[in-house]
Amino acid sequence: MPFPPPPRTLLGPRRRSLLASAAGAALLVGCSTDGGDSGTTGGSESAAEHARARAATDSETLLQHYDEVLAAHPTLADRLDPLRAEVVRHAAAFGGGSGGSTASSSPSASASASSAPVAATPGDALADLATAERALADRRAKALLDLPGELARLLASVAAAGAAHAYLLTEGAK
Repeated sequence: MPFPPPPRTLLGPRRRSLLASAAGAALLVGCSTDGGDSGTTGGSESAAEHARARAATDSETLLQHYDEVLAAHPTLADRLDPLRAEVVRHAAAFGGGSGGSTASSSPSASASASSAPVAATPGDALADLATAERALADRRAKALLDLPGELARLLASVAAAGAAHAYLLTEGAK
């Protein structure tokens, strides 16, 4: 009687393991600005500060997108409020913060500042938010390669959180 062939061995980590590792790394790194940019030098400080300012602006723009969707579809508040709160923390971690307290008290105030219309249905609005989160996470993942230590870790953490937000926004659509 012949023996069955040995089970196929995987040649690397599984997709779930990679996602769990990325989520774990994001939790370990956190969104802290303590400790400064330990790897910055005189020539890279301006590039690092430019990247930090860009990240803050990107987070504030994303926050505005959340506020617009909430103003157009208030029934999504339970689902979007925790994610929006994280985006506020991300903006603050990068030195932003203009959208933190003022936008949370008046989402319609920032809704008029943007020219992009919000999708008519809640499902489409969530899909648009997920696309925005995913695109920003991808841009941040590419940008962190050129940044020094602490700022690169912060950007990686926020990019991982953005990818998780994109997943959570599309989770119920299937």
